[in-house]
Amino acid sequence: MSSEESPAERLERERAWALAGGDRARLGTKLPVRERLDLLLDPGSFTEDGLFASVVHERLPADAAVTGTGTVDGRTVAVIAHDPTVKAGSWGRRTVEKQIRVLERADRERIPVVYFVDSAGGRLTDPIGFHPGPRGAGRIFHMQVRLSGRVPQVCCLFGPSAAGGAYMPSFCDWVGMVDGNASMYLASPRIAEKAIGERVTLDEMGGARLHTEISGCADELCADDAEAIAKARSFLSYLPSHYELRPPGAEPRPPAATGWGGVLPESLRSPYDVREVIVRTVDADSFFEVKPRWAKEIVVGFARVDGRAVGIVASQPKVRSGAIYVDSADKAARFITLCDAFNLPLLFLADLPGFMIGSKVEREGIIRHGAKMVAAMSSAEVPRWCVVLRKAYAAGYYAMCGPGFEPVATIALAGAQIGAMAGEAAVNAIWANKLAEIEDPEERAAFIRQRSAELDEELDALRLASDLLIDTVVQPEELRDELRRRLEATADWERRGPGRHHGAFPV
Repeated sequence: MSSEESPAERLERERAWALAGGDRARLGTKLPVRERLDLLLDPGSFTEDGLFASVVHERLPADAAVTGTGTVDGRTVAVIAHDPTVKAGSWGRRTVEKQIRVLERADRERIPVVYFVDSAGGRLTDPIGFHPGPRGAGRIFHMQVRLSGRVPQVCCLFGPSAAGGAYMPSFCDWVGMVDGNASMYLASPRIAEKAIGERVTLDEMGGARLHTEISGCADELCADDAEAIAKARSFLSYLPSHYELRPPGAEPRPPAATGWGGVLPESLRSPYDVREVIVRTVDADSFFEVKPRWAKEIVVGFARVDGRAVGIVASQPKVRSGAIYVDSADKAARFITLCDAFNLPLLFLADLPGFMIGSKVEREGIIRHGAKMVAAMSSAEVPRWCVVLRKAYAAGYYAMCGPGFEPVATIALAGAQIGAMAGEAAVNAIWANKLAEIEDPEERAAFIRQRSAELDEELDALRLASDLLIDTVVQPEELRDELRRRLEATADWERRGPGRHHGAFPV
């Protein structure tokens, strides 16, 4: 400070310097950190903490992270936003302390957290400052775990999320990655080559497409920063601010489509897109799909029915016949747990042959992963409904919330089948020796048709409803109103009293 500069003048000069950030030439196609926050938060709502961190000590504007609180659609959220123009968004002692403090505040006040991640990781020039102590980076992850299931945590990944910092997105409820810019990895390609001799590109190691399509570590592939932020706002709109509140409602809308002609093929084996069922069942433009590029044989996401928020878990017959694989079991289990944590009722739309079978999936642990999905579904205390669209066979029926798991109701569409296996498959299992004895192919085919028809009749939804094994059978055109009434009837549901602290489920 010069002798002629007053304290007020010095404050304003340093404030302007800190707000300006670092070298914007480093951004490329990225938006500056404060422009990102302008897109997220309601105008004029941001209150910043720690703007002057490292301004005097190291001359690092805000020490590479912008933290504070603001509002999204009028609801308070905490924000952590890395500034890649300052030391590549890396974490030093004060960067870590700022992040810990805002997470501790979110824990005290029970407010959602939005993370804008764009960081090269821990600042190796300050290893003692950011890493080993009780207020080191480990405390950040501890706080994220403490917040999990208490408040929503949403991450927009705009650039790198490197080394231990890669766990920041992994503890979030939703992660959007910007294609071409975002990456997430425990070790960079250079370190991997030095340590284990593997030569790989950055995209192959941890690019946005890898994590949204193959690993499942991220939820949405976004074209740019603005799309990621818009998706994050939409995701938050379905969730309450904390676990003791109900999800916010919205103005009811009619479905985007109403005609059912040609949507559900007559043949139980023919593929179709289950999203065509969803758009005829939920409010127009309300379906927010989660992880659409990963484990595509199952579809999960948020929607609204007459303005009420619900979670949807749906078989996808056009991909792998809708059978449940290892990844799709994990995808469903994670989504079910999220909905249960934040009080969203669950709607299961079943049309599947069951869990996938074969030596490949057995080696991958399909039993263990399937058990994880069943455990998540069975443990959920929110109201749940099972809707059988065309077929639900074997343990797949159980995983999709069959009657043994206490759904509010099990509903089937006319003509649907429910059983251990399809009639034709059962014929080949039951009468294998008999079929081997029939030499005439036409006679054998006639035997199979006759027996299959007899067994299929036993699996018919109307037959099961007659025996009170399911609750009702409806026409497709009646499904939305059926669900709307049933959802309204459970509006005042309550959780059970205290029980065990948690199960020891498969992982």
